[in-house]
Amino acid sequence: MAPSFASAAPALVFEPYKGTVLYAEEPDAPWFPASLTKLMTAYVTFQALKAGTVAPDTKVVCSQKARTQAPTKLGLPVGGAIALDVALKVLIVKSANDVAVMIAETVARSEKDFVARMNEAAQNLGMTRTKFTNVNGLPDERQVTTARDLAKLARAIIVEFPEHADLFSSVQVQVGKKNMRTHNSLLVSFPGADGMKTGFICESGFNVVASATRDGRKLVAVVLGEPSVASRNQRATDLLEKGFRRHFWKSLFGTSLDRLAIQASLSDSPTHLRGSVCGVARPKSTVRRSQAGTRRPG
Repeated sequence: MAPSFASAAPALVFEPYKGTVLYAEEPDAPWFPASLTKLMTAYVTFQALKAGTVAPDTKVVCSQKARTQAPTKLGLPVGGAIALDVALKVLIVKSANDVAVMIAETVARSEKDFVARMNEAAQNLGMTRTKFTNVNGLPDERQVTTARDLAKLARAIIVEFPEHADLFSSVQVQVGKKNMRTHNSLLVSFPGADGMKTGFICESGFNVVASATRDGRKLVAVVLGEPSVASRNQRATDLLEKGFRRHFWKSLFGTSLDRLAIQASLSDSPTHLRGSVCGVARPKSTVRRSQAGTRRPG
C-alpha cells in the first residue's frame, strides 16, 4: 500500500540527480509559492553570475521601490548597498523582500525585466504551470506554481549550480550589526538537512522545499499548504525519513518528474487558505502595526 498522510495538501519527494519521484500527492495542484519564489530569483542570479554579467562583489543598491517592500526585509536606506554574494545569502536566509528587488534591479535593471527572465527560465525547465509576477513572493493572484514545478526548479539548482550549495544550508547571515537566522528550522532539527527554502503567506499556508543528504544519498521534499510551521516541518520530516528508509517507494512512484502522471486539471485555480491559516481579516483600523506580518512570505 502507498504511505498515507493526514494532510491532503501538495507534497512530493524525489531524488534530484536521477529525477526519480518516490512519492507524490497533488503534485500539479496550482499553489501560491510565497517566498519559494526566491528559489527562482536565486536561480536567475546564478545564471547571470555564470554568464559574467555580474560578479559576487557587484554592489546591490537599495532603490525606493526596494525600500517600500513589505516585511520580511533587511531595511537598508535608499542608496545603501551590499555585495551581491551577501545579498544572495540574505535573500535565502532572511527571505528579505527588499533584497529580492535589489538583486533584480542589479541583474536586469528592473524587476519587470528580471521577472521576464524568471518566466523564461521556468519554461526552459519545463515548469509549465508556473507564472511569476514578482521576485519575492508577496501576494499576487497571478503568481502560481505547483509542487512538481518547484521540484524541477530545486533539481536544476542542485544539479546546475552545486557551487552555491552552501548558500541554502546557511543558518544565519550577518550584515553590519544585524545577525539574522534562517526560517528553515529543519536545518537544525533534521539530521542531514542541507537546504533549501521556506515560504509563507496567508493565502498559501506554510510551504517548504527541503533537501537532505545521508550516506551519499540526497532527497528533496516539497511540502505546500500546511497550517503551521510545526506541521510543515513534521510533514517534510516524515516524507524525508520514509524516503531514506523505505526503498519500496521506488516500485510505487519510481518514475521521473516529467513522466509522473498529470493529477490536476489545467483549469484548476489556486486554493486560498487565508481564512483557515490566518483567520478572517480585521478592519484596517483595528490591526496593530506588528500584525502586518500576516502577509509576509518567509
